[in-house]
Amino acid sequence: MKSLILNNITKTFDKGAIVAVDDVSFSVNEGELFGLIGPDGAGKTTIFRILSTLLLADKGEAVVAGYDVKKDYRSIRNIIGYMPGRFSLYQDLTVHENLTFFAMLFGTSIEDNYELIKDIYDQIKPFSNRRAGKLSGGMKQKLALSCALIHKPKILFLDEPTTGVDVVSRHEFWEILKRLKSQGITIFVSTAYMDEAMKCERIALIQKGKILSINTPEKIIESYPVKLFGAKADDIYSLLKDLREFEQVERCYPFGEWLHVTMKDSNADGINLIKDYALSENHKQVEVKIIEPNIEDSFIRLMNDQQT
Repeated sequence: MKSLILNNITKTFDKGAIVAVDDVSFSVNEGELFGLIGPDGAGKTTIFRILSTLLLADKGEAVVAGYDVKKDYRSIRNIIGYMPGRFSLYQDLTVHENLTFFAMLFGTSIEDNYELIKDIYDQIKPFSNRRAGKLSGGMKQKLALSCALIHKPKILFLDEPTTGVDVVSRHEFWEILKRLKSQGITIFVSTAYMDEAMKCERIALIQKGKILSINTPEKIIESYPVKLFGAKADDIYSLLKDLREFEQVERCYPFGEWLHVTMKDSNADGINLIKDYALSENHKQVEVKIIEPNIEDSFIRLMNDQQT
């Protein structure tokens, strides 16, 4: 069973001058934790707004739990939970008042579905009388998720839920999502954090409104087509500039304390070629090794391949 189906969805703005979503097609299985991964401006939020019936696509079709997003928008709104990227709850209401309000909108109560939100709400319950606007980023995140879940939705839409949240809160949030998935809820989440892609069962990589690849994170990484080398020296920035001038280097970009490098000839002895060239350019403390690509390396390669 498919919880979400998108067929050739296109959405433009400014009278067609800006293409936010460009002929996008994919599906999400029932009970799946699916990630839409890409940088700001890639089209993630536009897709979320179309699926949650807040925006109409220019072309294509979309189905949510068997309902057409255009014809059956009222039915869809009753069965989804939506957590937008920007905190959108009532900042002047307390934690308890916000949760009670959203429960009432769906004709339910906190008590009716408390078991679903218990693990989350128990963490913010000590602050139940605090105004939402006075909460920390992590607490706001948990409150927003509780409000999105209070009516027991079939599908949970989470649009960049961890943006601007500290590392500990991000980790806690993904642990919560794992527990929610075990209860049969389909979770569709977007993020610009590449490390979070590995926490999803399947992902769609998106850039400039186009889907680059759809698969499990592991399969996408496995499909990386060439050897990847890590290189560093005492002056990493100078090494970056020099390697980009080296005619045998295909691509070179910074990644933490290393440079990630690919060669034009995938069968070339990259380690010795890079090292010899760096030494010829008077670099000191040169290190070169073969490294395993990660999801960010895969995204960068797919993005560059699309542009060439």
